[in-house]
Amino acid sequence: MAPTNPPNLAELRGKPLGHVLIRMGKVTREQVAEGLDVQKAKGGPLGQILIDLGYIDDKTRSLALGFQAGMEYVDLPNTEISEDVIRQIPPQMANAYRVVPLSYDEQGHTLTIALDSADNFRATDDLKRLMSFNVVAKITESEHLDAALSKHYGVELENIGDLINEIAGDDQFSIMDNRGESIDLDTIKELADSNPVKRLVNMVLLEAIRHRASDIHFEPFEDEFKMRYRIDGVLYEMLPPPKNIAVAIASRIKVMANLDIAERRLPQDGRIELVVQNAPVDLRVSVLPTMFGESVVMRVLDRSNVSLDVERIGMREDDMRIFRQLIKRPNGIVIVTGPTGSGKTTTLYSALNELNDVGVKILTSEDPVEYDIDGLIQVPINEDVGLTFARCLRSFLRQDPDIVLIGEIRDLETAQISVQASLTGHLVFSTLHTNDAPSSIARLLDLGLEPFLVTATLEGICAQRLVRRICTRCKEQYTPTEEMLLQLNLTPDAVAGRKFYRGVGCEYCRNTGYSGRTAMFEIMMLDDNIRELIMKRSSTNIIRQAARKRGMRTLRETGLLAIYDGMTTIEEIVSQTLDEEAEA
Repeated sequence: MAPTNPPNLAELRGKPLGHVLIRMGKVTREQVAEGLDVQKAKGGPLGQILIDLGYIDDKTRSLALGFQAGMEYVDLPNTEISEDVIRQIPPQMANAYRVVPLSYDEQGHTLTIALDSADNFRATDDLKRLMSFNVVAKITESEHLDAALSKHYGVELENIGDLINEIAGDDQFSIMDNRGESIDLDTIKELADSNPVKRLVNMVLLEAIRHRASDIHFEPFEDEFKMRYRIDGVLYEMLPPPKNIAVAIASRIKVMANLDIAERRLPQDGRIELVVQNAPVDLRVSVLPTMFGESVVMRVLDRSNVSLDVERIGMREDDMRIFRQLIKRPNGIVIVTGPTGSGKTTTLYSALNELNDVGVKILTSEDPVEYDIDGLIQVPINEDVGLTFARCLRSFLRQDPDIVLIGEIRDLETAQISVQASLTGHLVFSTLHTNDAPSSIARLLDLGLEPFLVTATLEGICAQRLVRRICTRCKEQYTPTEEMLLQLNLTPDAVAGRKFYRGVGCEYCRNTGYSGRTAMFEIMMLDDNIRELIMKRSSTNIIRQAARKRGMRTLRETGLLAIYDGMTTIEEIVSQTLDEEAEA
């Protein structure tokens, strides 16, 4: 049964919730006054207080908040919705955002939707950004919305294969065959705004987020157009769409990222911010012109999947103790090293998150800023206007910081200012790209830093890698062959009594045998002996051997422990770590 719809919705827009509920006839003035007294004494939202007092239910509160936001009520069970309108929103998107389209005005490009929460304002924002609709929202009850979603979208979810087949048979896109660069801007805009292209791009995005992909690749080749996801560090190819929609897909993504769709000769970078199922998701967009069209890569930063907690980044207990000693030094330089995508940023932010306190001033400079953390002053690098790491760090020192994060030490100038910051009493965090912790010493010296400056300021180096975890749903014990053990310089006698595991492959892990990733660490603390070796410009191997004698566990050794713990496989450790014996 429909609630009492207020006679004049405009009178309720922006009014106090108690006033709205009284006008709806759901509470009395005395009940609202009682609720306000409780709110004054204990705090908290008035709506929840009235629920706790038993005067209203959650459904009434949701409707009242909708009226307060100026939304009309829609009686969904008695509302006819055409199939043409339903097709305006893909099933995955309708279910993810909990919205049902009610009507569509093609001339004004206006979509009217029903939702069950006035707080779901991001649904309207994202529909506008993703689908280029002008959105009008109406409020309804949750059970009515659930029934409508089940009725219109719950029978059979649209899949990418069906949509690609639909596009392949659409004459609208056949005009793009063999057109090369000779495409006028109006045609590109029309195709980018077409409903099939919007649905395909949005479906690819939602599927990527659902499968916890870190990157989405759209790649044009001479005779085909590929779409690939990177999941747990490995690329998986999807069903390829027709090559003639490559320009339309690239242009659609440019529109979403506020890039110039007319510019197809130069690289462009942009950003798309979404909220999917109440979780913030950032998409970093990179567009690169190639011989056969524009290659588009989207980096997915799903903040709900990232835990910036030192306890949860995967360190073993003894490594955690050493790392905490490092990051709590009063000054000095702490470096996290590893290849791109090895989790360096997550490790550093977990450290900053632990150190983040009202009594500590923390400044960061990054390219780009990946995680927005309250209490940190974060500066994105912009080399186009001359805002480099070095220039940013120089300004940081005039901002009275306690701790500074410099995204990467790329050149001598940045290294020298980092040293200067350390010598003047600051704790400096940064990253390098080297194979392991001892190699970072040679890298700093190669940049031109003097050995005495390195020994005076560098406190420790943490090298890391990400390896795939064995899927817990299809995990089985097995006995590795002698050849497999030899890859790790092991013999059957050396691992007698040890248990080894692998994933057989199941639907949950997409038949890969792996699900998720964990980090491995190699932490090298600088002591007097290692500082003396640095002063002598000793080789990386000599420094590595000295560090191991003093208890440093190498990445390969950490990997072996992960294998013995049943977390990962021999193949993963071999592929992600170097053989120290071979290096030596």
